[in-house]
Amino acid sequence: MDNQIHNTIVSFIWGIADDCLRDVYVRGKYRDVILPMTVIRRLDALLEDSKEAVLDMKKKLDAAKIDNQWPALCNAAGQAFCNASPFRLRDLTSRAKKQTLKADFEAYLDGFSPNVQEILEKFKFRNQIDTMIEADILGAVIEKFISPDINLSPKPVYKDDAQTIVKHPGLDNHGMGTIFEELIRKFNEENNEEAGEHWTPRDVVELMADLVFMPIANQIKDATYSCYDGACGTGGMLTVAQDRLLTIARQYGKNVSIHLFGQEVNPETYAICKADMLLKGDGEQAEHISYGSTLSLDGNATRQFDFMLSNPPYGKSWKVDAEKMGGKKEILDTRFNAYLEGGEQMAMIPRTSDGQLLFLLNNVAKMKKDTPLGSRIAEVHNGSSIFTGDAGSGESNARRYLIENDLVEAIIALPENMFYNTGIGTFIWILSNRKEERRKGKIQLIDATAMKSPLRKNMGKKNCEITSEIRSEIVRIFTEMEQSKVSMIFDNEEFGYWSVTVERPLRLRIYPDREIPADLFKKADEFAAVQSAVAEAAKKAPLDDWTAFAKATKLKAATLKKIRPFITEKDAITQPIEGEPNVDLRDTENIPFTYDGGIDAFMKNEVLPYAPDAYVDEKKTQIGYEISFTKYFYKPVELRPMEEILESLKALEREADGMMAEIMEGIQ
Repeated sequence: MDNQIHNTIVSFIWGIADDCLRDVYVRGKYRDVILPMTVIRRLDALLEDSKEAVLDMKKKLDAAKIDNQWPALCNAAGQAFCNASPFRLRDLTSRAKKQTLKADFEAYLDGFSPNVQEILEKFKFRNQIDTMIEADILGAVIEKFISPDINLSPKPVYKDDAQTIVKHPGLDNHGMGTIFEELIRKFNEENNEEAGEHWTPRDVVELMADLVFMPIANQIKDATYSCYDGACGTGGMLTVAQDRLLTIARQYGKNVSIHLFGQEVNPETYAICKADMLLKGDGEQAEHISYGSTLSLDGNATRQFDFMLSNPPYGKSWKVDAEKMGGKKEILDTRFNAYLEGGEQMAMIPRTSDGQLLFLLNNVAKMKKDTPLGSRIAEVHNGSSIFTGDAGSGESNARRYLIENDLVEAIIALPENMFYNTGIGTFIWILSNRKEERRKGKIQLIDATAMKSPLRKNMGKKNCEITSEIRSEIVRIFTEMEQSKVSMIFDNEEFGYWSVTVERPLRLRIYPDREIPADLFKKADEFAAVQSAVAEAAKKAPLDDWTAFAKATKLKAATLKKIRPFITEKDAITQPIEGEPNVDLRDTENIPFTYDGGIDAFMKNEVLPYAPDAYVDEKKTQIGYEISFTKYFYKPVELRPMEEILESLKALEREADGMMAEIMEGIQ
């Protein structure tokens, strides 16, 4: 489609809001009318020529008393949808009375097939009808959408009866989808507060698509592939991925088809996603979009996919999902639980304040294991996914699972202020279960934080973009596994560590003459016996060795536990109590897997020279994983040379002296 025609249609539809809705809706609510009306008008245009055939079929089905009529009616319409009402949209423009228009418009909407009804329901479009009727703008909105000044039909509009001069070319499905996506983009930019919640900037999506497809471009076959997004929002990632795969296939002379799958929890964005696919002629694809939470109500539990791209919500509570799944501690979903070699369960459940890693694990659970390409994943997260959580936590266990199963190819740090509603740094994870040989056992970190181009005008918090040239450079660095100041490659074990609990033995000095409270014991004779036992033990056993002293008292362990706090104090020069640590001296050490000699060597070199009695409580040792970009890419700010600082101070001093002289001269 000609770009000028495309822009003209978008501008015209955008202008309907200003012409008809300005005094009735606030600007942020224009989309509540314009998006569903754009969908309705396009569907209406596609159904105009088959209207009579559909109505004839309906009469036959009614006469035959057939209940489920929709398959036959859609077949008569030649589309994945239909409208069985007696109206077309243009038939409603002659209604002079508000109530007649309202009744007929509602009957028209009720005539759509169930797949369109669901879209209208999620848009909550019927809620807008009363508002438009009361303001007397519904007729004007309909008039605008069927205006001869634009053509949303696939058939061209001609200037002459002989149909030789085209006034408006036909709008194919791809062109209509492009226009609809452009309207979504414009509305999201107008409403920046919400944009980032369900809309990823196109430059980021295109980078993710390239990172998924380009490394295996020469391995694409004449085949059918599947692409999935478990947090699909308005479906932008799916459609960009589809376009990119088809483009690459054409470049390599391959004939491929791609099935799109997704899930979305927000009703409006779910409606937009399904509508966008219907408008592109992808009726079957629209049925692959599930509604509801991917975490607690997985709509694709039994499916596996070739490619997965996603921008899950980060920093967002998933407490409601956790409760639906039986409570955080009781979640047994196999997507979020793994098993160690010994059969021990390893929960990968993060804190309920941030569930983004669960979306990554959901994708991993849907990887294909029996195909040459396996599956490739690209997900954008904030920084908490790479470093939040101590060893043994759900977050750390998730990273452990991903890294120990050698699924992570690369993590790419993006520039700040790339998204519309947040300025924080973000990271793209690239995963594959079919790593090429040179990548096996390794992870590439790419610092692309400085690889950006400023925007001429900020879009919310977004003040920069990744141009096609920058995108190509990032993809080149990735595919070539370049080692440089902005790209480093490490063995998987670089990111693992042991979290060990270092104990020091408890040492106590005994003070047998100190008072023991009588109310510790119910019977007076028991109290007297304890006093006597302590006094006798003090005569036989050393007062710097609790083990020997306790044995000398011949008292029961429970009794000794009661009296010990009253007759002892911690003392570093007394004898250690075997098997009992001093909790005040307890310490935790994180020992990298890469430490030469492991835990034993670390203790020998780093701990025992300073605390010879220290030991590791092996039962408490945990394995952790974290990835720190700062550790590898931090560049300290260069300090100014001392000579330069002194010269600046002298200059300031001279300037101050001059000002003082002027002041004094003025006073005189």
